Amino acid sequence: MPRARPRVRPRAPRVLLGLLLCVLPAGCGAPAGPGDTAERDVRQAVADWSRTPPERLAGIPLEGWSYEVGSVRREGDRAATARAELRYRLTGYDTAPAGSARELALAEEGGRWRVTADRPAPGALPQLWDQGAVTVARGAHSLVLGGEGRSPEALAGIAAEADRAVPAASAAWPRPWAGRVVVLVPGSLERMAELLGRPADAYRGLGAVTTGQVGGGPAPADRVVVNPGAYQELSEQGRRIVLTHEVTHVATRAATTATTPLWLSEGFADWAAYRDASTTPAQGAPALARAVRRGETPGELPATEAFAFGGDPEVAARAYEGAWLACRLIAEKWGEAALVRLYEAAGREPLPNALAGALGTDFDALTRAWQESLREELG
Repeated sequence: MPRARPRVRPRAPRVLLGLLLCVLPAGCGAPAGPGDTAERDVRQAVADWSRTPPERLAGIPLEGWSYEVGSVRREGDRAATARAELRYRLTGYDTAPAGSARELALAEEGGRWRVTADRPAPGALPQLWDQGAVTVARGAHSLVLGGEGRSPEALAGIAAEADRAVPAASAAWPRPWAGRVVVLVPGSLERMAELLGRPADAYRGLGAVTTGQVGGGPAPADRVVVNPGAYQELSEQGRRIVLTHEVTHVATRAATTATTPLWLSEGFADWAAYRDASTTPAQGAPALARAVRRGETPGELPATEAFAFGGDPEVAARAYEGAWLACRLIAEKWGEAALVRLYEAAGREPLPNALAGALGTDFDALTRAWQESLREELG
């Protein structure tokens, strides 16, 4: 949400944004019969064609590039459409294949079928390379893929910033994780919105968001998606805070589940981003400070709905600021190790149990301590 300071911009609440995979509706045309020789030839043509990634992907470290054809529909005697699932990995980053639902157009010429077009299936989200040429920048801990119009120099700068964010996130989250990050930099805000499947206004003013699957288990690496316009407007410190926040989400992904309170996941990412900064609570939480000075100290820790995209920006700002200060309080009062233990426990068990085990307190006592700290530091 827009803020007066170089503030970390929130990711989408733990909702799977579907960057890589969509469920497809049925297509049009006549389905090929089970004994249709043309269907067999179409499938073979897709298999032959998919053995080598397209030239426009040169430079992207890909492995396991393949198309699994789900259905074939004839479009007359010499045309066909195949629905397929593209599978691939970004070498050194994805621990499981990423997926993308595709629609391939084929034509028959001289008795042979060939692929003439490859596009996102209806209802599916595009890949970055569907939007044009992709430029690649590599860092020590990062892989940055830039969309059309992104300069190599700008991408190299983002890779360097991501390389600084990775060790900062690791210092805040001293648990095993990949220690590397994939960053996508689309050509514009509108292109970013296309990748994420939401209106552009949902991301206007946000520096970056993170996509990924919560919880453990095999899954492709998260993608940090940068809003190029908003990110460019940030100061150097603002860019560092944005990327450290998002990279912290990547680092904590395996410990984050549907039971993790949003105030804890967002507050922890902000705490990691500000952990080594000299930012005071009043500087870092201006919206909440204004409310406290009006005598409007929050009655409870931020609710999930307060973090929603497209809502009241003032409400969202207070929610993120309050979540940060709650995690900051826990780290100062109970210790950083206790905050990490609370995060881990909150992803496995109900919050009351996690609070009792990690902090030796309950929700009401934590809330009162947080309110008191808000009045002391912001009032």
